[in-house]
Amino acid sequence: MSLLYSVRMSAQPLLHIHGTIISTYTRIVQTVAQEARIGWTITATPAQSEENKRRHPFGKVPTVTIDGMNLYESVAITQYIDNAHNGGALQPTCPKARAEMDRWIAIANNYLFPVSEHGLLMPRLAHEYLKTPLRSDIIETALPEIARHLGIICERIEQSRHFAGAEFSLADIYLYCILRPVQLTPEGDNLIGQLLPLRHWLNRIGQRESIVATRWPVEVKQ
Repeated sequence: MSLLYSVRMSAQPLLHIHGTIISTYTRIVQTVAQEARIGWTITATPAQSEENKRRHPFGKVPTVTIDGMNLYESVAITQYIDNAHNGGALQPTCPKARAEMDRWIAIANNYLFPVSEHGLLMPRLAHEYLKTPLRSDIIETALPEIARHLGIICERIEQSRHFAGAEFSLADIYLYCILRPVQLTPEGDNLIGQLLPLRHWLNRIGQRESIVATRWPVEVKQ
């Protein structure tokens, strides 16, 4: 089916997502919607389709329709959902804590995601689902940088319960949704297994209701 409807909660669906069903950034948006306790639907929409290019001029997914608006770019989407439908509960009011949240979202988006996506996840997915030869050379080249990023992230978790400070925030959602696919690979699981504070953080955040509600099928099978 091209249209999947979430009935995770009784609230009227206010949010409609266009994007890849199994996608890191789709899951980020879904998780924020779960936190805000608003219903959502999703239509499978390829990033480079003509339909999507009409929604997002740069051909990225997901895009969303909410409150009569078409929104794209995950930071704008998630902040709007939290501000308009969750009282800003996922964003610190303290300027210093807010700066930490913004910093770690930027780190997740600009550094961790690109290298892990292209250097580890895509080669693994192509091998598993398209049955292409595993590009071990790409993975081996990327692993040192991924390991360095994970070490920096782990240092933050050793200092603070959450990325923005004492309270759960949008930064935790971004980091979890980007780190979890890495952990699902053999290489990523090995790296994270050596960083006990980070592994414990992933286990703890993974029990949160909104995270459980947006698990991928591969996680449910484990």
